[in-house]
Amino acid sequence: MTGMWGALGQKPLLWIAATLAAYAIGDGLARRAGRHPLVNPVLIGVALMMGLLLATGTPYDVYADGVQPIAFLLGPATVALALPIRDNLHHVRRAALPLLAALVAGSLTAAISAVGIGWAFGLNGDILASVAPKAATAPVAMGIAETLGGIPPLTAGLVILTGMTGAIMVSPLMNALRIHDWRARGFAVGVAAHGIGTARALQVNPVAGAFAGLGMGLNAILTAFIAPWALRVFQ
Repeated sequence: MTGMWGALGQKPLLWIAATLAAYAIGDGLARRAGRHPLVNPVLIGVALMMGLLLATGTPYDVYADGVQPIAFLLGPATVALALPIRDNLHHVRRAALPLLAALVAGSLTAAISAVGIGWAFGLNGDILASVAPKAATAPVAMGIAETLGGIPPLTAGLVILTGMTGAIMVSPLMNALRIHDWRARGFAVGVAAHGIGTARALQVNPVAGAFAGLGMGLNAILTAFIAPWALRVFQ
């Protein structure tokens, strides 16, 4: 059985199929729970895949090589978020100044707090460089981390954790703060929780989804400038 699994584990289609199946299970559970924030399909899928990799003793590098086609699709999927933005462009134009202020505040807070907290707990070098861009969407964050001398896979993991946390917290937090404007809710989760948060916003409301995509894209651009600066300050 070990030899059989070793042979199967080298097949890319196996890991693509396993990843899609894990997400399908998570999505099915999320639908059954009425899309409750705590039942996040990405979180469930990640947990299932972690369990499978640990149970089979499969190195992460083997898995990462097997799912390269899915990783490649992150780029086109991010670009496709421009479509809901286009459909809601009239809303965006009316709120341009508040959006700009929120973008600057959110991007600065995300980068400075991540690097500052990491520095306070004794992180340095490539680890701190990996933490700095975690508020950007995964493809951009990994590119920034590589430029700064960080570890792109570690950054990718932090990006996923950030996105899942934001997607889980956004609805309860916004309700507690009595923020009911879909534009504000969507933009906030896009800036703070990038792709996973944007996916959650699209499930809840199309206007929120459009503003989340806008926030995610603009934050990725601004983080490319802010993260290196924040890293230099604390180093």
